[in-house]
Amino acid sequence: MSTSYQHIPDENREKSAHILAIRLSAMGDVAMTVPVIRTFMAMYPNCRITFLTRPFFAPMFKGIPNVEIYEADINGEHNGVMGLGRLARELRNHEIEMVADLHNVLRTNVLKSVFYLFGIPVKQIDKGRAEKKKLTREDHKVFKELKSTHQRYADVFADLGFPIDFNYHIFPEKQQIPTKIHEIVAHSPKKWLGIAPFAQHNSKAYPADLMEKVLEKLNKQNDIQIFLFGGGNAETKKLQSWEKQFENCLSVAGLLSFEEELALISNLDTMLSMDSGNGHMAAMYGIPVVSIWGVTHPYAGFRPFLQPFENSLIPDLEKFPKIPTSVYGNKYPEGYEFAIRTVTPDKVVEKINSVIN
Repeated sequence: MSTSYQHIPDENREKSAHILAIRLSAMGDVAMTVPVIRTFMAMYPNCRITFLTRPFFAPMFKGIPNVEIYEADINGEHNGVMGLGRLARELRNHEIEMVADLHNVLRTNVLKSVFYLFGIPVKQIDKGRAEKKKLTREDHKVFKELKSTHQRYADVFADLGFPIDFNYHIFPEKQQIPTKIHEIVAHSPKKWLGIAPFAQHNSKAYPADLMEKVLEKLNKQNDIQIFLFGGGNAETKKLQSWEKQFENCLSVAGLLSFEEELALISNLDTMLSMDSGNGHMAAMYGIPVVSIWGVTHPYAGFRPFLQPFENSLIPDLEKFPKIPTSVYGNKYPEGYEFAIRTVTPDKVVEKINSVIN
């Protein structure tokens, strides 16, 4: 889905503003802002965006014109009310004209109050909490698809006078393959599949024994090169054990920097992820994403950008009718932590093969 710049309405070209956009965490949520910011800059090329976030996330915005990352040191000089006041003054002196708060948490509400004192207009994301509560409650559940998080972000810019149409979105070119990867598998004729098997909560992470069966089946096909993504000591050890067990698997945990991981992701043929950040990072490059869901559900608005619903593998809702039990996967009735096991390895492999080919 893309449109050339020449089709942008003349009135869009004439608009000019310096907008502060705020999204401090988490990785997946920040990744979901990227297509929105990219579309904004395609539609309003004379505007500037200063994006306030954690420095670690800066590589996600690489290559987007007129976007500057402003690093929030929320554990240091920008910590607490006094630190946030200092941050607001820094940003005012940076000559921002308006603010798109894509986070809407306590910290950004403090910033909003200071910006109001400076006469700088602020618009905030509507997270749809009431709708999500109806979707996730046990009784009288309203089971319908809600507005996507990407659209909720876009609505904030519309409230500032800059409506966003995702038909203008243009995916970036593939990045240069990291040297460490190029040396190992660059000349392989196999398809490249990324697998990110972990999630913040166990209720939405595919169990290790089932993932091992997926890897075994894919490895036997011998036509797919698998890259394993994860972080932390326990995850890295598990990925390394799979790398040793399956000849077509390569763990990139600890091998690549975050920027290099993004470059590798941009070169994949498909990504298999949970309801987690890696799926969103692949989607921001236009990489097909197969996602596995546990007690959460795509209806809550966190389906990766422009990915078809049929690429979302959902547990058996007849056996587990209370899904989604929460938005983030941190709340569920007894026994529902096993719901994800109804997504069988055969289903996963079948979907991967249909998408990657």
